[in-house]
Amino acid sequence: MNVLPTPTIQPAYGSGSGSGSDRVINSDFDTFLKMLTTQVENQDPLDPIKSEDYATQLAQFSAVEQQTKTNGLLEALNAQFGQMGMAELANWVGMEARVAAPASFDGGAISVAASPVTTADRAFLVVRDQSGATVDRREIPVTEATLEWNGRGSDNIELPKGLYAFEIESQQNGDVLDTKPADVYVPVTEARNQEGGTYLVLRGGTVVDAGAVRAIREPNAA
Repeated sequence: MNVLPTPTIQPAYGSGSGSGSDRVINSDFDTFLKMLTTQVENQDPLDPIKSEDYATQLAQFSAVEQQTKTNGLLEALNAQFGQMGMAELANWVGMEARVAAPASFDGGAISVAASPVTTADRAFLVVRDQSGATVDRREIPVTEATLEWNGRGSDNIELPKGLYAFEIESQQNGDVLDTKPADVYVPVTEARNQEGGTYLVLRGGTVVDAGAVRAIREPNAA
């Protein structure tokens, strides 16, 4: 896979025609001077504007000017970091990502990282299809463990190929303490940069934020 080149950061300010933020700042400064001149021309001679007020207004404008420049620089840095993330995440393609997301069942087992509540005395793996219907529910150990779901429903009949979501239900004395999405290990098929963020495409088409990935491992490393 080709690695995207690292873009050059354009400074938030400079010489010549300047950046867009510079032009906005210059325009705003001209407006500020006109308003200040108008204030002076129309002030009450008996109650003139104090020099402290002028200083306060100038300080406020300077703060806005500096914030605008800072925002421009941060945007440029974020763009660069996004590209750097893409270059690094390209190495994740073909690996298995641990993430709380639906997984594609294509006939092979799916690794599920179960993490019940520590105070639970019983725990269940709940599997739902794309319509949200429960297709499998089975009791699992109450300790953290990686389970292999074989694609069979509660009736032990193999389910159709497709996307399935996994949950861990924790109970204590028959009461439900917590139900939360379970992490699964899913092959990564693509890394992409979109809408200012870096995302991974998992087998089956699910798209997740790269920041949501908890771990990466070699295929069949269970």
